[in-house]
Amino acid sequence: MDKWRRKYAWLDHIMRAYERFDQRYGSQHAAAVTYFSVLSLVPILMIGFAVAGFVLQSQPDLLASLRESIAEAVPDENLRKQVNEAVNTALDSKGTVGVIGLLGAAYSGLGWMSNLRDALTAQWGQAKGELPFLGTLGRDLLSLIGLGLAIVISFGITAVGSGLAEQILEWVGLADQGWARVLLRIGSILLSLVANWLVFLWVLSRLPRKPVGWRSALRGALAGAIGFEILKQTATIFLSFTTKSPTSAAFGSVIGVLVFANLVAQFILFITAWTATARENMEPEVVQPPPPAVIEPVVTVKSGPSPSLMLGAGAVAGALLGLRWRKR
Repeated sequence: MDKWRRKYAWLDHIMRAYERFDQRYGSQHAAAVTYFSVLSLVPILMIGFAVAGFVLQSQPDLLASLRESIAEAVPDENLRKQVNEAVNTALDSKGTVGVIGLLGAAYSGLGWMSNLRDALTAQWGQAKGELPFLGTLGRDLLSLIGLGLAIVISFGITAVGSGLAEQILEWVGLADQGWARVLLRIGSILLSLVANWLVFLWVLSRLPRKPVGWRSALRGALAGAIGFEILKQTATIFLSFTTKSPTSAAFGSVIGVLVFANLVAQFILFITAWTATARENMEPEVVQPPPPAVIEPVVTVKSGPSPSLMLGAGAVAGALLGLRWRKR
């Protein structure tokens, strides 16, 4: 058995990670994270509508261009009126929509972060303990802001790197070359991997209730970055298929977002379990000493002659019998 484990150490590591993921209710934690992930979409859309309302109100040329685009995209006059009325309603109630969106985003965002931190804490094998409400709320808010900054930085690295590569290709006159485009695509994927690695490093090391060392999360962050990039590419292919027909575009995108959110949540928790079960991160099992021995004397009282008296009587009787036998 030990020889098999040494030969297939990577498989043994995966099995140990899955065992921890299952024993610490990884699927249930992922379902809670997925719920708050989907719930946060509506407030984010409301905030987007509010921002768009303020922008469109201050930019009449942009609003006119939007109305022209609606007229070109919607040939039916009645439907076009309904869409324009919806735009006018969004412009008129942008303040209310924005406030409600911010409140909803705060609730769903804090719920998402709280469940994610609890799930990561469980996979690391840490005790949650008693947490004060206000202190926990404040720390979750700071963690949410920190994760948002990490995501913004990662996307900024990807965007700046891709844009700079495009500009360099135009400068050297290779923008129309196929092999240059392929190299640009490979470079953008590598930049995306670096950005994903930074985000996963933050998630694995800083988000648990008791932060762990950076070195403990390096390998797990790399594995998470590669796996997440594969999930993103798969989701892109799936969405390209769902947008080909009106029916699939209406329902397939919603189902795709739900499935993708759950897969990402389960993947993050499994990577955390995989990182926590690495041999360099496994805490040695402490064997507790046995409890001290307690010697309690037991006093029993019995009726009848004592054992010493019976022994003395037996000895006297034996002596008398021996003396009589000698006389004979």
